[in-house]
Amino acid sequence: MSKELLAIVEVVSNEKDVSRDTIFQALEAALAAATRKRFADEEIEVRVSIDRKTGEYETFRLWYVVDDEDFLENPDAQMCETVAHLEFPEANLSVGDVHEIQIENEEFGRISAMMAKQTIIQKLREAEREKVYQQFIDQEGTLIHGIVRRFEKNNAIVDVGGVEGTILRSEMIPREKLRVDDRVLGYLKKVNADLRGPQLQISRVDPEFLIQLFQKEVPEIASGNIEIMGAARDPGLRAKLAVRSFDPRIDPVGACVGMRGARVQGVMNEVGGEGVDIVLWDEDAETYVRKAMAPAVITDTAIDEEGKVIEVAVPEEKLAQAVGRGGQNVRLASELTGWQITVLSEKEFAERQASLQGEREQVLTEMLGLDESLVAALTAAGYADAEALAYAEREDLLALEGLDDAAVDTILERATDYLLQQAFAAESDPEAEMQTPVAEMESVSAELAEKLVANDVNTQEDVAELSVDELMEIGGLGQEEAAALILTAREPWFR
Repeated sequence: MSKELLAIVEVVSNEKDVSRDTIFQALEAALAAATRKRFADEEIEVRVSIDRKTGEYETFRLWYVVDDEDFLENPDAQMCETVAHLEFPEANLSVGDVHEIQIENEEFGRISAMMAKQTIIQKLREAEREKVYQQFIDQEGTLIHGIVRRFEKNNAIVDVGGVEGTILRSEMIPREKLRVDDRVLGYLKKVNADLRGPQLQISRVDPEFLIQLFQKEVPEIASGNIEIMGAARDPGLRAKLAVRSFDPRIDPVGACVGMRGARVQGVMNEVGGEGVDIVLWDEDAETYVRKAMAPAVITDTAIDEEGKVIEVAVPEEKLAQAVGRGGQNVRLASELTGWQITVLSEKEFAERQASLQGEREQVLTEMLGLDESLVAALTAAGYADAEALAYAEREDLLALEGLDDAAVDTILERATDYLLQQAFAAESDPEAEMQTPVAEMESVSAELAEKLVANDVNTQEDVAELSVDELMEIGGLGQEEAAALILTAREPWFR
């Protein structure tokens, strides 16, 4: 039987180009599985060792030594340390050791052969996938050529140097007609080491595919004189590409377009006629967004730096062009720049800015306690909100008409306090705040706190859950005062 084992290993290893050791491991696993079947009423652990030169093999039953305090999950393969010392005193076993006892070999019969076949097939698959993985992992993230061999469930199976790659339907350019024996170029998106799923995942819709096509087509990009800053695609329809140059003598947009559009046309032909807008990248967000929104003409903008949101105004008659068919233009511009872009007509933009300005002026009037004429003067001078005032230079405020040292000091102090309150509110945990004892609530007097606690109203949350009538009855408050206190208590719920 030893000669038969060696013959099996030799034949399979040569035919499948798999190492002898891999086949030996498969046979050992099969013989171990067959041995376990012999002990049908037990869940034993088995190890089989085949001599790589003679083909002879030995079988061992394994015992795992665990702590006396541990629960035996498998009594047929585990034993406590104390029992191990009694059963095998000469072995000097301790927790964590594995004791092997040689048992009778399972003959390499029909069952063993079937198991060996299944195990070998499994090992062969794993070995072949590992071989492919090692062959292509260094090419992950690059362009690769292949030939379409067949289609399975609308997915294209591509021959890439004798190895099968897959272009999923979702990774094909819409309306693109691939046929059997077509040569195809794609972006190797992922090399999968797992047994599940396609091993080589190829994409023709990934933005990186477009980027690498330009790298291939434009020598200035390959040489490092031009850098691609990003790309956004609506595959098969339209794309936007942002570029910049490190050499002031080179026009990055013109270099990518090429003489009479030859370079960009070469890329467009590869991506099914997809139109490509090449945008000059700019470190200034507003300028970058304006360029990315081309051909739309933007007349005004409002930026929220913290939320990375920008609102743009366009003439009413150009609104459809700015948004694009199905929102395509604004969606691609947003994806390219990393900013959320909202397109408004000039009228809508003006109304929204007026509304926001009104809200800011209300904050200055109500929260900072400034009169309307002073707010109007501050707004006209560019101090439209509390943050602008808090960070204003004292000398600049003194230069404004009607403001003396005392008034400026008051404005700066109130603006700074307001920002600190807002920051504290933003960082505080609403749920924890709702558990504040009523005695610690700023708007609750000591007398009212005693009345509330006496009626089992102990926390801010308890106050928030009261009706106006209930609070009036408990605290002896007027309707307006009770309503205001309940609204204050409920404020954390709305953050």
